[in-house]
Amino acid sequence: MKSIFRISLIILVGLCCIKCDKDDDPTPPVVPSADTTTYSIQLEAALIDGVNFFSSGRIKDIDRSLPGVLTFNRPIDPTNLTNQTIRVAAPGISGNLSWELSDSNRTVTIFAPTILAHIQKYKLILSNNIKGAEGESFPGYEREFYTEVDSTPKFPLIDDEALMTLVQEQTFRYFWDFGHPVSGLARERNSSGNTVTIGGSGFGVMSILVGIERNFISRTDGVDRLNTIVDFLTTADRFHGAWPHWMNGNTGSTIPFSANDNGADLVETAFMIQGLLTVREYLDAGNPNEADLIAKINILWEEVEWDWFTQGQNVLYWHWSPNLGFIMNMKIRGYNEGLIVYLLAASSPTHPISAEVYHQGWAQNGAMQNGNTYLGTILPLGPSYGGPLFFAHYSFLGFNPSNLSDQYANYWTQNVNHTMINRQFCINNPNNYVGYSPGSWGLTASDNEAGYSAHSPTNDRGVITPTAALSSMPYTPEESMDAIRYFYFTIGDKLWGEYGFYDAYNFTAGWVAGSYLAIDQGPIIVMIENHRTGLLWNYFMQAPEVEVGMDELGFSN
Repeated sequence: MKSIFRISLIILVGLCCIKCDKDDDPTPPVVPSADTTTYSIQLEAALIDGVNFFSSGRIKDIDRSLPGVLTFNRPIDPTNLTNQTIRVAAPGISGNLSWELSDSNRTVTIFAPTILAHIQKYKLILSNNIKGAEGESFPGYEREFYTEVDSTPKFPLIDDEALMTLVQEQTFRYFWDFGHPVSGLARERNSSGNTVTIGGSGFGVMSILVGIERNFISRTDGVDRLNTIVDFLTTADRFHGAWPHWMNGNTGSTIPFSANDNGADLVETAFMIQGLLTVREYLDAGNPNEADLIAKINILWEEVEWDWFTQGQNVLYWHWSPNLGFIMNMKIRGYNEGLIVYLLAASSPTHPISAEVYHQGWAQNGAMQNGNTYLGTILPLGPSYGGPLFFAHYSFLGFNPSNLSDQYANYWTQNVNHTMINRQFCINNPNNYVGYSPGSWGLTASDNEAGYSAHSPTNDRGVITPTAALSSMPYTPEESMDAIRYFYFTIGDKLWGEYGFYDAYNFTAGWVAGSYLAIDQGPIIVMIENHRTGLLWNYFMQAPEVEVGMDELGFSN
């Protein structure tokens, strides 16, 4: 049977071949050929400083010598490894790497022969010019990462007292050396030309008292500058006694803050009056020159028509325009930086407001209270997580929150807890930003890489602003001192400049401000001094009108 089957199969194959040969459109046979397929080289693993570079999320704190191992799926051609095909780069920087091959040229061990910059965003770049040992292609690879902090002190070590004095003195230079040459007022920022700011200048006149007491300047020079400032304020634009937010430092004419904000700014005015009353109490009425300055300050103080800014309602309004009236329609309501406005309005000997304006307008009959717990800390007042930290500073440069209470809160507890929540949020760092730590914290209004913003836990953009932690010194002395040491000794190579610490930094964005702002500079000087001696608190609180205002609003201390 098997023989018959074989014969039949041979005949069948033969017939098929005859059929193929006679086909008018024959299909050519498939001829086996050599395999010419090119297989791509792939990077299978990238382990740098023990960190998997294939992981998702931001890669931080990488050793600056960049010890790493790159593993490919196939051997690579070592002749393709050059400083152009395997390197690291940062803005304006291209860094060379050294390497060694192993595992039949599948593994590349890399390191940086020159230590990389600290807290710097880099990119590891493997060019697509890398080839396999048999010419296989490689698609290329790039991955961003951030180097670790270099903890080596950037300046000679000094003790805490000397460091606080240094920070105060360097920051004070912004108001003294960079004060406007005509008006003596503070420029809004270091690039503002003739634009001076009323609120920031209010902080600045308080800093002059610190300058005198710390012997940065003489009392004579300080009083002369204060006279220049007060004389200028007397002739500058005022609207129902209130100054604008910005003005020209040569002429005193209003510079609009916005299209509709071209007149009185009651909050900025309050910051100035807080400063002037502190100066008044500091001056010596037995000295004729200083007595004359006291009299001029009293006139400015008494001419602010606080009650007029209620429009007959139980609330104060922030702005008024000489041609547009109350078009801004912004009520000053708690809780924010505006507490000092209501205290001064209630303290005015000439244009006081009633307690109802405070309770209904500012406190909103208790609606400004919070009472929730954030990160383990109760917040008595204000928005979720407390808002930007300047809420704990601006109204309290002179108004001492120690043991201060009313029916709504204990203000020392409020400011301490607000600060601790802000700091803990930075330590927790839920957005995984670069550079946040127990020594690098503080979210408040400041410049950022895209402009300006009121940074806070609910508006966290990766921006740390030194004034936030430094101006909180009375509330968190140990934590704020940690921040001063960190800002100066650890990252001072990036952050310390002509007028102290630059305004802000965002290491995630590879950005450090080159700017200084008056409203951020002033609280640093003043609040560090309040921590050290209580200087500004003591003088402001001794003003008899302030005691009257506190009684009227129901404050006790």
